[in-house]
Amino acid sequence: MSYSKLLTSVILVAVFVVPTFAHAEKGFKPLFNGKGLKGWDGDEKLWSVDDGAILGSTHGNKITSNTFLSTKKTYKDFVLRVKTKLENGNSGIQFRSEQRRNFVVAGYQADLAEKTYFGMLYEEKKRGIMEYWKALSKEEQAAIHATGKQGDWNQFEITCKGDHIKIVLNGKTTLDFDDPEGAKEGVIALQLHVGEDMRVWFKDIEIKELK
Repeated sequence: MSYSKLLTSVILVAVFVVPTFAHAEKGFKPLFNGKGLKGWDGDEKLWSVDDGAILGSTHGNKITSNTFLSTKKTYKDFVLRVKTKLENGNSGIQFRSEQRRNFVVAGYQADLAEKTYFGMLYEEKKRGIMEYWKALSKEEQAAIHATGKQGDWNQFEITCKGDHIKIVLNGKTTLDFDDPEGAKEGVIALQLHVGEDMRVWFKDIEIKELK
């Protein structure tokens, strides 16, 4: 084999094999296949698949309370990665949350919001706005909120191990603390918030469970 042909073969191997190996090595598994909502539960009138992403929309379907699309499986210790884009209003990524009736969940939420709270840790139907956030200055809160990109894709990485929780938004750590009072296992869920008609998208949802 000539040197040029050998070099071409090496390049092809690098292009097509290395990405697959790297993904497997990290241990991440997709929670959404980009085509359908298998493995999730939610109101079918509100949730659909749009160009490879999960779309939550209340346009034409007025809701009277917060509603969620939830995983059927619960998770304990993990690293969760999600890309999300908020058109308007308020949404969030629930984790270690309790599944309740009528597509309602309660528990931790990485907040998405037009105003004030993008990147905050909230506790839906439990502690609400948590004490750590109240202790921050207005400037610190504004700096966290500014980490979110309005009307564009955002990358969340949420790590839970025991009492420890860490949220990284677009490469910036917005929360890193221990919370002994919080739940240690639950579903992952996506929120549509009561109020004005809104739309929010989620894609590239993957999880690595930690031992």
